[in-house]
Order: sequence, then C-alpha cells, then structure tokens
Amino acid sequence: MKTLKYLFCTLLSFTIVVSCTNDFAEINEDPNRINEISPGTLINPIIYGLASHNAGRSANVTFDLMQVSLPFPSVSGGLHRYDVSQSAGNSSWTNYYIWLNNIKEMHSAAILLEDANYEAIALTLNAMVYANLTDIFGPVPMTEAVKGDEGNFYPAFDSQEHIYETILADLERANSIYDVSKGMAYADDILFFNDVEKWQKFTNSLHLRLLLRISNRTETNAFQKMTTMVNNPTIYPVFESNEESAILQVTGVTPNVSPWGRPQDFSLFTKITTFFIDNLNDFDDPRRAYISTIARDLNNVEIGYKGIPSAYDGPESQFTYSASALNTSQVNNPMQIFLLTYAEVELIKAELAQRGYTSNAETHYNNGVTAAIEQFNIEMPSTYFDNPNTKYDGSLEKIMLQKYYALYFVDYQQWFEYRRTGLPVLPTTEAMLNDKKMPARFYYPADVQINNASNYTKAVEMLGGPDDINTTVWWDN
Repeated sequence: MKTLKYLFCTLLSFTIVVSCTNDFAEINEDPNRINEISPGTLINPIIYGLASHNAGRSANVTFDLMQVSLPFPSVSGGLHRYDVSQSAGNSSWTNYYIWLNNIKEMHSAAILLEDANYEAIALTLNAMVYANLTDIFGPVPMTEAVKGDEGNFYPAFDSQEHIYETILADLERANSIYDVSKGMAYADDILFFNDVEKWQKFTNSLHLRLLLRISNRTETNAFQKMTTMVNNPTIYPVFESNEESAILQVTGVTPNVSPWGRPQDFSLFTKITTFFIDNLNDFDDPRRAYISTIARDLNNVEIGYKGIPSAYDGPESQFTYSASALNTSQVNNPMQIFLLTYAEVELIKAELAQRGYTSNAETHYNNGVTAAIEQFNIEMPSTYFDNPNTKYDGSLEKIMLQKYYALYFVDYQQWFEYRRTGLPVLPTTEAMLNDKKMPARFYYPADVQINNASNYTKAVEMLGGPDDINTTVWWDN
C-alpha cells in the first residue's frame, strides 16, 4: 500500500492542495492554498479524471480482452491471448483510490454545507468507482480506505458482498435526497451542467447497472428490485434519451481535452478484430466508418472493413492485407467519453423483460440499439431491423450481442458483462493462454501484497481462492 500511503495525504484535483496537518495550517496559512473546500471546486476534476482514466483503460485493456482490437504485430502473449501480467490492474487501483480520496472530500464538504444535491452526487460517483474496483479485483479496501489523514495507511479489505450492499444503499439514499427545486450552488459541472434531474437519473441508471451485475446471486433479489424501479419511474427516474446520457463532452479547451495528446497513438500498431468488424458487416452497421478504417490489399486497394483474428496463431505474414484499424477521429478534440448511456439503460430493460419480469422486450431492444448508434451522431437506418442479424428474436444472446456494441468504449463494462453472462460468445484459438478461459479478475498490485501483507492475506481468504486471474468474484460464483 506504499502508493496509497503517499497519495492519501495529497488531494489531487488539478491545482488544489489541502494540508494534511491541521496544527501546521493554524500557524502558517499559505496564500496559494484554498482554506475551505467546496463541492463545486472538486466535481469537475473528479469527473474529468475518472472519465479520462476509464477511456484509456477501455482502449488498452477492455478492447484486447473483448476482441474489439488487438496489438499488431503481436508475435506472442498479450491480453488478447489472455496473457495477464501481475500489474494489469495497477493503474486502475492507483487512479481510482486517488479520485475516491477527492470524492470523500467532496462528500464531506457537501455534508458540512448541508448541500443535499452535492452529497447525492458524491455518493453516486463513489458507488461508480467502488463498483469498478471490486469488479476488477474482488474484495478491496472501502470501510478503512482513503483514511491516510487519520494515519491508516494499511486498510483492511471489505468483501465484495459488503461493498455492494453499501454502495447500493448509498444510491438509494442519493436518489431520496436530491432536491430539484434547489438546484446546484456552484459553477456548472462539465457532465450535466448543474441539471439536478439528469444527475438523479444518472444515480438510478447506475443503480440498475449494479443490480443487474449481482443478479446471478438470487439472495440479492436484484431482479425484483430492478422491476420495482422500472415500474416506478416517478420515484426512480432513469435516462430516457441520449441527451440525458452520462457522456462527457470533451471540448478540446484546456483543461477539458482529449486524454490522447497524440491521437495517432490510439491506432498505432493496432488492428480491429475479425469478430468485432464481421458482426458490424453482418449488421450493415453505420458505426463501421466511425469506429474503423477501411482495409487495403497489398496493392493499397480498398477491400472494405476487414479485421484480424484476435489471439491469432502463426506469423504476421499470413495476412495478405492491411487490416482495418481504429479510427483516430474518435479521440480527436472535441470527443466524447462514455460513462453510462441511455442505450445501456434500454438494453438493461430489454433483458429484464426478456427474463419475464417486465414487458416490451423488443421495444426496449430497438430503443437501445437505436440509441447506441445515434449517440455517435450517426443517422439510424430505417431498415436496420429488417435484417435477420439485427432483428430481435426473443433471446438473451441477441440482446447481449448488441449490448456488447452499446458498451463500446465504456471503461471495463464489456468485460464485466461477459463475465456475468458468458455473452457474446467469443471465438478462441490455439494460441490463447489460460486454457482459453477469459480472465475472471486481475491480480492485486504487488505493492499491496508486500506493504499490506496481513490484510492482503485476509482478502485472498475472502476471495475464496488464490490471487490469480481464474478465481471468480462473489457475484460470478
């Protein structure tokens, strides 16, 4: 926990610095420091920091695991072959705890100022981050985390079950305390521009996502709770259009700029996979031109959208064409970073209906697919659902295949949903490691194992298996 030991005493939010030593602050007052933190001071750095980190992890981790793209050339190994390094999760561990520290400060400031809306937003952001952390690793520190200012640099881990119980209760509370009549007291946030109704819809949309995540655990009654929420939209409002989605509009105006300082790096030595692009070809999907470049033969003649098999076996020379790559325009300023979208909400509702808890599965499916296309500012073809490859057939497989595309570029969500459902069915090759099995989690960072050894050992016991990539987390058992 050496990294956290130093980070917990530093509030990283652009140029904001807060002293960790109250007695010193009473004696020496630095004119360059902010003496009182307001929730409005912290919210934009938190949103941007989380969004930019998530976008990077999506491109560098989720794309490879979930056969969106692959490094090319790639002689051996790599995440697309399920070759997972000890450090695969380190970046998210470190970054998420940095921002959780800031969210804690934001929450404390909201409580001090009796600002219910900012309290609710802090609870929501906290739930989103802890959900990602625990879904990546399993048990993680929460109850004793981000308490470096209290001298606790070696926090105990909480079980994933306890974490979910806590964050779901926090989302319930957040929904109940929003006050639309009061609005938000500070300068516009960069996500919803102080629209309290949209923040409340974000809270409840996240609540649906996380309930669905743990729905395989029947003791949670997650589907019943989701049904209650969907059937009571006045009490639990959720996203109803793309305009309400949690999509960060990166303006390109400093500091709200693309995380890719060199957009060409987004597609450097990277190709689209056969699985990802072939489905879009089968759909005759208009997203192809937005996401992908056109492949070319050895004479530089365009041959349409064509990928390379993920985890391919054999030499690179077997491919007698230059495959489609990621379109760098996706990460040029201005750009969009997706946190949670209306398309995802509609496909959650489609699954709930497909499982028999509600009705109108096809309507929700069509709404979700349409929204997933239109969120890229692409016109939805009027004949899109005439295609048997896209028309709803009543199956969960059809919903999850389209959800796979709706979750494109949304942090780790494709991977989480695959682990929950085993869908969509991804092809395997003989070059895949780990017995061709999708990793179920990432290793704990090495510095955690060394510097917080006692609590790490207890965490592995809670996990119920060794600290490796095949030990499933609580909701995946």
